[in-house]
Amino acid sequence: MASNLLHVLPPKGLLQPLAVPERLLLGPGPSNVPPRILAAGGRQLLGPMHPEVLQVMDDIKVGIQYAFQTQNQLTLAISGSGHCAIEAALLNLVEHGDPVLVAVNGIWGQRAADIARRLGASVHELLKPPGEYFTPWDIEEVSAGHGAGPWVQAGPGVSHLPLCFTQGLIRHKPSVLFITHGESSTGVLQPLEGLGKLCHRHGCLLLVDAVASLGGAPIFMDQQEIDILYSGSQKVLNAPPGSAPISFSERARKKILRRKTKPPSFYLDMHWLANYWGCDGEPRRYHHTAPINSFFSLREGLAMLAELGLENSWEHHRVNCAQLCQGLRDLGLELFVKEEVTRLPTITTVRVPEGYNWKEIIAFLTDNYAIDISGGLGPSEGKVLRIGLMGCNSTSRNVDRVLHALQDALRCCHHSKL
Repeated sequence: MASNLLHVLPPKGLLQPLAVPERLLLGPGPSNVPPRILAAGGRQLLGPMHPEVLQVMDDIKVGIQYAFQTQNQLTLAISGSGHCAIEAALLNLVEHGDPVLVAVNGIWGQRAADIARRLGASVHELLKPPGEYFTPWDIEEVSAGHGAGPWVQAGPGVSHLPLCFTQGLIRHKPSVLFITHGESSTGVLQPLEGLGKLCHRHGCLLLVDAVASLGGAPIFMDQQEIDILYSGSQKVLNAPPGSAPISFSERARKKILRRKTKPPSFYLDMHWLANYWGCDGEPRRYHHTAPINSFFSLREGLAMLAELGLENSWEHHRVNCAQLCQGLRDLGLELFVKEEVTRLPTITTVRVPEGYNWKEIIAFLTDNYAIDISGGLGPSEGKVLRIGLMGCNSTSRNVDRVLHALQDALRCCHHSKL
């Protein structure tokens, strides 16, 4: 008789076994998860306040400090992806009306600006075409509010005008500058040297996105005077997505403490998270049920990075990226980022060959070689192919595999020429 009460039947799909294809993930992320990290994530659960879990969290903290090269006490992992870390950084730092400057040369600057606007910030954008990077001069012109040359935008519906015509939009110094170290949508590695010192000279905090670059390119949080730095678990660290390393300098921590209003999110409130992660010197209190198995995986990803050594990891990614870039040139493909020093070692972008359908090239690699690469994203959509070599996926053998597959695709996809 109870069955007559059910109007929704068991879904047929859920009555079938789970099917997940085996593919070599050479796109912009996530990366393939090595057996050691898979095994860690498959451990039996414990509660969020069990001492063994708190010890894992302590291991993660020191691992992040090593990976970031920082001694910041306020260092932890957000229970969420890299997007969640952007939100956590901005909503803890920014209050309604605060001026925020966002360096936009790809999708991550665009999204940071969107998030800041949703928080009620007064957002100004410093724009560069996809594939280009920012110089300290570019940043200082906007931060100081004078001069001409860079192009800015102050919000939806405002035209992109030369700075000399829009000085009124930036007459107040920004409280925060957002910039992306590894712009995964375009393949740009943003030089950071001098930006922290420059920001502090103008009373501004430097917020850096290192989701795609951490472990694959040098970054020195303390030495480069970065105030807020965050990354993700699923790229060079080779862990599943769902946890995001983040760290705040003492300057940033004090700004959070000086807030006039509470952060608009309880889940991402850094006062609560700092306590749960043991960053405030107080007895730890339950805040939320953390993704415990994701923390197990992140812990092992950081352990593997520590065992390899940061400098070895940076060199490893540099060498394999150089091999890939040369191989792509040998195939007649054009690299999207012109200057070698500003090419992101973890994600290489090439222009879609003229007359070819980029979707068919990607599908050919998937169908014939079980290799996943990706097209462009945001401002690079339809313009580039993105090939990722991150963490354990960054090997000379994988470079050879993807180059061979691309060579075959360029030969066999002639029917898709326009």
